[in-house]
Amino acid sequence: MLSKVWSSTTVGVDALPIEIETHIEGGLPKYTVVGLPDGAVRESRDRIWSALKNLALPVPRGKITVNLAPADVRKEGAAFDLPIALGLLAASGDGALCKRAQELFITGELALDGHVRPVRGVLPMTIGARKEGKRKVVVPAANAAEAAVVEGVEVIPVRTLEEAFQVLLQDEKAPVPYQIDLEKQFEQALQYAIDFADVRGQENVKRALEVAAAGGHNVLLVGPPGAGKTMLARRMPTILPSLTPDEALETTKIHSIDGKLKGQGLIATRPFRAPHHTISDAGLCGGGVHPMPGEISLAHNGVLFLDELPEFKRQVLEVLRQPLEEGHITISRARFSVDYPTRFMLVASMNPCPCGHLTDPMRECVCAPPQVQRYLSRVSGPLLDRIDLHIEVTPVSFSELDSKQEGESSRSVRARVVKARQVQAHRFAQTSGVYCNAQMGSRLVRTHCGLHEDGKKLLNMAIQRLGLSARAYDRILKVSRTIADLGGSASIGSEHLAEAIQYRSLDRDWWHG
Repeated sequence: MLSKVWSSTTVGVDALPIEIETHIEGGLPKYTVVGLPDGAVRESRDRIWSALKNLALPVPRGKITVNLAPADVRKEGAAFDLPIALGLLAASGDGALCKRAQELFITGELALDGHVRPVRGVLPMTIGARKEGKRKVVVPAANAAEAAVVEGVEVIPVRTLEEAFQVLLQDEKAPVPYQIDLEKQFEQALQYAIDFADVRGQENVKRALEVAAAGGHNVLLVGPPGAGKTMLARRMPTILPSLTPDEALETTKIHSIDGKLKGQGLIATRPFRAPHHTISDAGLCGGGVHPMPGEISLAHNGVLFLDELPEFKRQVLEVLRQPLEEGHITISRARFSVDYPTRFMLVASMNPCPCGHLTDPMRECVCAPPQVQRYLSRVSGPLLDRIDLHIEVTPVSFSELDSKQEGESSRSVRARVVKARQVQAHRFAQTSGVYCNAQMGSRLVRTHCGLHEDGKKLLNMAIQRLGLSARAYDRILKVSRTIADLGGSASIGSEHLAEAIQYRSLDRDWWHG
């Protein structure tokens, strides 16, 4: 008898539906899987047979052929164990079972004792199932929370192959659909363990980070060890606007594909990724024989923090240039290519010299000028140009550290950031793919960042004295627009422009000697 069940595989952040056809006929026992299966799929036979025997379920006999369609797409991983097993059970039964099996979308890996293990990419697979018109999805119990965030789909969590068979039989003992409270998840996402109020002093740096958050701008913090660069950077997500439902779904899909959810349903908090400086370019941008998302994609809709920026390999930093500009990265292989989103805020920190005390008013620098220049030159000019704000962080005084007065909370800063983002959302409502000032192209900069005559004179003087590039010119205008939005101003004034220019001047003070 012939049975058909549905499953899928992931390609990038999307799912490709896979139809699993199982045909059983009389003859000598033989098991064949066709449709470009990899080693893990071919080995499914032994896992399925052991699971069936250990659960005392009927073991099919005769000549068995399993086809994974479309046949020209390579099938990888153990997620096809459960759908193949249910396809075998349906084909061993009657026509009614085969008809029910065709209505199901199934994914999961089998253990030898019949338990169902979690798999990667269940969220995009569930979204793909809904697109194909499947309304009943059978998934491992550990993946149920992420699948349940997809509306219009009945998610049935199973812990064993026996429970999955009960779903196929429509037995009254079959597991009930899984429910999730998305509103509660979004409420809990706003409760952070850290807060801007924890940071003593550094008011100018806090202001710069507020501007960065309001416009989605990239930031470089430069200062001696212990000045608070990492402490400030780790609090960036607490002042960013909450994720929208669409952004949360986008972010969760990427983490689902990479297997980072660990039973979590929806990622409702903006990601904060802080890879170590020993990371490879493939680890940062994604890659491998079967390309997986890298840190820049896992930071999508959130913050990528690169601590001790010059300690990263030069080639690793240079691969950031295109994703920072375009908001996505394409990883190409001989037979296919995948596209991952990379719309993140880059927050980087570094010391001003190898010993770290070049700008420290309390300690003397012991580095020779050539050493300082070699250290600073590890960060290339083109990458530096793509960072909107360069902020000098100085050590905090004892009086500030000992002060009993708390700083402004993240909640109040976030309220101003959200208000500025709402202005930008209205501004770019008719522009596809642009959500904040940092994402404006040259044409939008000319449209929305016009200057008065005094502003033009000020900017012209800054470009001549600081030797700024054309890209830096655009970025100054974008930051000025954000500062004006925070101040509730419809036009960019000289005071907004002056503040934006000071955020670009730090690297020119001593970067090139």
